[in-house]
Amino acid sequence: RGFAVVALSGEHSQQERNQALQALRDRRARVCVATDVASRGIDLPSVSLVIHVEIPRDAETLQHRSGRTGRAGKKGTAVLIVPFSRRRRVEEMLRRARIEALWTEAPDREAIKAKDRERLLEVLLQPVEVDAGDSELAELLLAQKSLQEIAAMPVQAHRSKMPEPEELIANTPEARRAAQKEKHRPGFEDTVWFRLDIGRRQNADPRWILPLLCRRGHITRNEIGAIRITPDESFFQIPRNLADKFSDAVKRTGEGEGEEERILIELSNEAPRDVARENRKGRKGGRDNANGPRAFARPHRKGGDKPGFKGKPRADGATPGGVAKPARAKPARTGKPGKPFKKGGYPKPKPKG
Repeated sequence: RGFAVVALSGEHSQQERNQALQALRDRRARVCVATDVASRGIDLPSVSLVIHVEIPRDAETLQHRSGRTGRAGKKGTAVLIVPFSRRRRVEEMLRRARIEALWTEAPDREAIKAKDRERLLEVLLQPVEVDAGDSELAELLLAQKSLQEIAAMPVQAHRSKMPEPEELIANTPEARRAAQKEKHRPGFEDTVWFRLDIGRRQNADPRWILPLLCRRGHITRNEIGAIRITPDESFFQIPRNLADKFSDAVKRTGEGEGEEERILIELSNEAPRDVARENRKGRKGGRDNANGPRAFARPHRKGGDKPGFKGKPRADGATPGGVAKPARAKPARTGKPGKPFKKGGYPKPKPKG
């Protein structure tokens, strides 16, 4: 992109770290990309800007990162790049850290160019010292070029070293939805939804659903659109002009007795988002509005339950799903009556004789 950059991370040796810091001190590098751990030891008074590419985990990490600038009595700026969906979380983190932040929109292409022209004009208008050689070269240029062409030369030289600004999507829900519509693949402007009767609870995964649809529907993977997996169902898109052909192939290949043939694939009258919305409406009324018994999923244990494990016994000696076991009496301790039992076990018998 045209920037002189150095990197700091735990994978670099001490020598590489020293070389990177020296490049920043000598102004041979203008940008340093560092991890959280590696950046804690940076102490460079010349650092004037810190950009949090990833949102900090907590307020402490935010303060450690931002503390790399504004050192030795100088001022600095810390910038957080916050997506629209994460703003509330960042606001809460700033409030806990007692930091008042100024929220601004990301600069667009025209704003970046205007700032670039302003900086360039400031550099070109600075006073310069001209020696005899420079004066002779200036006279040669005036003889061969016009004043406008000579003035455009340093501008072009400056811009050739800078990256071209990019267009950014506005940080609003409407702009994100519009950008999402533009990302549709060619040929998927008009699609229909199909559904499978398996979901996450049946270990549904796009990695094996995609080959299954290709085999059952006699289509290629490039002819399958988005795949959405819900707890009990899975949905996928097919272009409308291929929907009838896909339905016929699915019916023909679903007449076998194998595991793949038993999976139901049919046309869906609703999109997965509409189905999820209806499910949420059904749960709002509580237990009375439920259509059937609720199932509560157990958390997954790595390696599964141990063989023969029946659950933790209760206080009455019963196990879940079992019968209470009779309590077993403990053997009485032997010892002389009236004396406390000594620590270390049962008393040793005295030798005879």
